[in-house]
Amino acid sequence: MKFAAATVFYVIGVAQICAGQTNGTANSPGGVEAASAPLGNSYTVLGGTPQQEALVRSQIQTMQPAVLPLRVVFVPHWKYVDNTRIFQLHVPTGYASALFTHLPSRTVFIDSDRYVSDDSLGYWLAHELGHLATNSPRESDADKAAREYRQRLNEARKRNLH
Repeated sequence: MKFAAATVFYVIGVAQICAGQTNGTANSPGGVEAASAPLGNSYTVLGGTPQQEALVRSQIQTMQPAVLPLRVVFVPHWKYVDNTRIFQLHVPTGYASALFTHLPSRTVFIDSDRYVSDDSLGYWLAHELGHLATNSPRESDADKAAREYRQRLNEARKRNLH
């Protein structure tokens, strides 16, 4: 169990170090340029498409959370399930999750096969950022903090419609 957790942290750490060693001029496959990180963001988005990365970054920027994650990781469903087992995530009976946060590493995991829409991603990302802001695994604490973040997302969405 400890070996598996250490392996996950090693892989995430190496990916973050390697991502910092690029010069930012390489094009991604298909000629689509990867989304660049706005200045002041001190987190890494891993495993997502350029569109998913840009969406997550814009939503986090809009929400202006008190505590930023260090990593946001998009993983396939099988890896998401494996990570929930490794980190001993306790999901209440009758609930299913497409995102979870590992508080000690400030990492948000997103099940890339299960999130439904951009709006739902923002809704649940606000909840996960609430866990980080309160530094609490309690769902009620995260929901309280997420209210403000969701309100900011809704206001931004309304501004963009007009």
